[in-house]
Amino acid sequence: MGGGFLLWMIPLGLFLFFVLFGVFFTVKQQTSAIIETFGRYSSIRNSGLQMKIPLVQRIAGRINLKIQQLDVLVETKTKDDVFVRLKISVQFQVVKDKVYDAFYKLQSPQDQITSYVFDVVRAEVPKMKLDDVFERKDDIAIAVKSELNDAMIDYGYDIIKTLVTDIDPDVQVKEAMNRINAAEREKVAAEYEAEAERIKIVAKARAEAESKRLQGQGIADQRREIARGLEESVDVLNNVGINSQEASALIVVTQHYDTLQSIGEETNTNLILLPNSPQAGSNMLNDMIASFVASNQIGEEMRKQNKSNPRMGSGGSKRKRTPPPTDDPDVTF
Repeated sequence: MGGGFLLWMIPLGLFLFFVLFGVFFTVKQQTSAIIETFGRYSSIRNSGLQMKIPLVQRIAGRINLKIQQLDVLVETKTKDDVFVRLKISVQFQVVKDKVYDAFYKLQSPQDQITSYVFDVVRAEVPKMKLDDVFERKDDIAIAVKSELNDAMIDYGYDIIKTLVTDIDPDVQVKEAMNRINAAEREKVAAEYEAEAERIKIVAKARAEAESKRLQGQGIADQRREIARGLEESVDVLNNVGINSQEASALIVVTQHYDTLQSIGEETNTNLILLPNSPQAGSNMLNDMIASFVASNQIGEEMRKQNKSNPRMGSGGSKRKRTPPPTDDPDVTF
């Protein structure tokens, strides 16, 4: 009796265990479970501990409500006949209120999204040149998102974001682009170097011009002061009975010997003053006095001619005009 009871209790216990195990089930967070009764849709269960009727109801499937990402690689041709590979990252999510549509209407959402991405990219990229593809990648992403939203919302999927995460042209095209970029940068560098050199030349020329101007001004001031000193020296010598010619000659001789003294003080000078004989100063003085005397004589002769001929101007002698011949005896000149 006791042995037969145990034999009945073991199968009964196993049956009850499987029944209880089939009644209770759990649903994870951000997940929905679809319950079917005899193969027909019954309800949707959300996260937590749930119950179902064993042998009558079953879990047909579970839907992930988290944001998911699908990476799609698309190879297409640009407007300037360059083949390029684009990586489109699509972030999508099942709408919580449309779990039924997401589970029953669409067999493979990833394949559906991939097909739409291929269709949009191969429609947009051939309208652009390669450089425009890099510059307008956000426009491509917006076009993909707009097309996917319109198509996938009916299936219970919401497109959160689409991103063009990679643009990969052919290797030879990338090398050519790098060479163009390097040449452009070298051109800009050369232009900047040339501009810097031009600025240096202009600044140097301005500095030299300013230096020459100041040097000329200094020489002019120096000569002005020398002339003023000579004038004062001549006045002093005139006060002691030395006329202007003798005073000028004396000053020249004095400067001559001062120059010789300055040359003698320089040990490494290569300047040669000609003439440099001891009679050079005396000869120079005699030559100056003779030139002054000749100049005075010429001046005296010119003044005499001007006095004898009133029609002569003070600036120099003028040739006397010969009157034209005439037969009128009353006309006199």
